[in-house]
Amino acid sequence: MKTLLLIDANSLIHRSFHALPPLTSRDGTPVQALYGISSILLRLWREGRPDYAAALFDRPEPTFRKKKYAAYKAQRPAAPAELISQIIEAHRLFEAFGIRVFEKPGFEADDLIATFAEKFSVKNKSASGGKKDNDLQVVILTGDRDTLQLVEDEKIVVRTFKTGVSDTLTYDEKTVMEKYGLLPRQLVDYKAFVGDASDNIKGVPGIGPKTAAEILKKYGTLEAAFEGAKNDPKLEKRIGPFRNEAEFSKELVVLDRHAPVEIGSVEELRVGEEGARIRTYFEAMHFETLINRLEGENRKTATVPKTKKRPQQGLF
Repeated sequence: MKTLLLIDANSLIHRSFHALPPLTSRDGTPVQALYGISSILLRLWREGRPDYAAALFDRPEPTFRKKKYAAYKAQRPAAPAELISQIIEAHRLFEAFGIRVFEKPGFEADDLIATFAEKFSVKNKSASGGKKDNDLQVVILTGDRDTLQLVEDEKIVVRTFKTGVSDTLTYDEKTVMEKYGLLPRQLVDYKAFVGDASDNIKGVPGIGPKTAAEILKKYGTLEAAFEGAKNDPKLEKRIGPFRNEAEFSKELVVLDRHAPVEIGSVEELRVGEEGARIRTYFEAMHFETLINRLEGENRKTATVPKTKKRPQQGLF
C-alpha cells in the first residue's frame, strides 16, 4: 500500500517552537521550530519515506470561519516575530525534502488536509467497475486532534504527538473509538456539544465530554439528539435552549472537504530522492547534528553521495 502524507505545517511549527528550547543559527536567527520539523521528518524518512506528501499551511487572511464568527480564535495571542519568520522559512524546508507546499486564503490548513484526503482517499471510485481503490493510505501528521473527524478505518489515519516532538500516537477508527467511545464522524457533534476552548467555540453550557458521548451514543448525531430531547424533558431542559448555538458550533467545527485547491493527480505530490537537497539545506542552516544524522541514514540507504564518515546516531 502506498502512502500519502498530509502535514499540518502550522501545527507542527507551533509545537516545535514551544517544545524545544530557544535555538538560533550562527547569525542569531531563531531556528528551533525548523530544527524540530527537520528532526520529525528525518525520523519519518527513516521509518519509510512516503510515496506522496504535501505540507498544508494556514494563511494570515481571515478565514470563512472568522467571517462567520468574529470571536473565532480571538483569544489567541499574536504570534511573536521569531515564530512568524520560521513559518515563512518552513516553506523552503519542506521543499528541500521534496514536499510540495499548499495554502489558500480564507481556508485553514485543516480544510486543505480534508480536501486532499477526500480527493485521494479510498473513497474515490476507480475507473473500472466502480470498486474502491485500496492501494493508498492517507496519513495526517499534526500537532492537534482537529482532523480526527476525517479518520476512516485504517485508510485515513491521524498521527499526532503525545509529548514533545518525538513520542507519537496514530489514530485509526478503532483508536478513536477507544478514546472517545464514538465514531470519527461523530466528533464534530461531540465538539459542538463540549466546545473547544482553543478555538473559542463555546458549545452547550454544562455538557462535558462524558455527557456528550452518552448523548451521541444514544442518538447518533447532534440534530437527532435535539429532536429526541423533545420526548425527554430532562434532556430538553439541559440542551433545548442552546440548539442554535450548538448547530452553529458544528458549522465551525466541520472541515471543508472541497476547498478550491488546484491539484489534479496524486502523482503531482510524489516525493523524490532529495538527500542532496536536504543536506544542502541543513548546511545553510548550520544544522550540524542533523547533518550527522542524515549521513548515518545515507550510509544505510545510499540515497546521497557519501561524505566524510561520522558515527551513526539516532534521530532524537
